[in-house]
Amino acid sequence: MRALLIDDSSTMKKIQRNILNDIDISSEQASNGVEALDLLEKDHNFDIILLDMNMPKMDGIETLKELKENDNYKAIPVLMCSSVAEKERVTEAIKGGASNYIVKPFQPDSLINKVEKLIDRDAGVSPTLLKKLQENGFDEL
Repeated sequence: MRALLIDDSSTMKKIQRNILNDIDISSEQASNGVEALDLLEKDHNFDIILLDMNMPKMDGIETLKELKENDNYKAIPVLMCSSVAEKERVTEAIKGGASNYIVKPFQPDSLINKVEKLIDRDAGVSPTLLKKLQENGFDEL
């Protein structure tokens, strides 16, 4: 399993990486939406994306919109991670296609729980695995 961590805080990415490593999820990192989209153009085989709301160059909502408009990675679940707990921002993220939302700071168990639920959502088949199976002729699962 692989995650893409998008956050301008190197400390937060390190915390997320360490928590995900504990549940055998490797990760790649980007510091903003522009960097993340560039990375995804080269490699879109991720099982989940953790996306910060407030970043320079391209914020989380703009990045989310771009993610959900691209057929190569629109099916990847996105967990919004932000210190912003305002109801309208959460609503905006969910309406924009976020799969779930977590407010920082969070407890490791909370992050693990949300990530595992999103990855296991489709009967345990991640979007990356599903796409690989479909590319190899396994259209009906």
